[in-house]
Amino acid sequence: MKYPEYDQDGFLLDPLSWDEDLARSIAAEEGLIDLDEDHWAIIHFLRDHYVSGGLPAVSHVCHVNRLDDLCMTDMFQSVRSAWRIAGLPNPGEEAKAYM
Repeated sequence: MKYPEYDQDGFLLDPLSWDEDLARSIAAEEGLIDLDEDHWAIIHFLRDHYVSGGLPAVSHVCHVNRLDDLCMTDMFQSVRSAWRIAGLPNPGEEAKAYM
């Protein structure tokens, strides 16, 4: 079994090595035991958006998924945590400042 590799900030180096089991494992590391339907909607939205354009605005993620404007911090503790659980690579220093 090949283990995923992470950078020095804990972000997955190869987003193609991600699957939902890995997401559950990363979520457990972040203190999230149960990922519900809303969690998965955000995780998949982040992955899809990353492929087409990078880091979306937090309010946009919540709005598109018909959730409260603070859904990312309410559900994942932080945007950084959601990004990690979605198995996405390091978004860069400027983006991390907003996470």
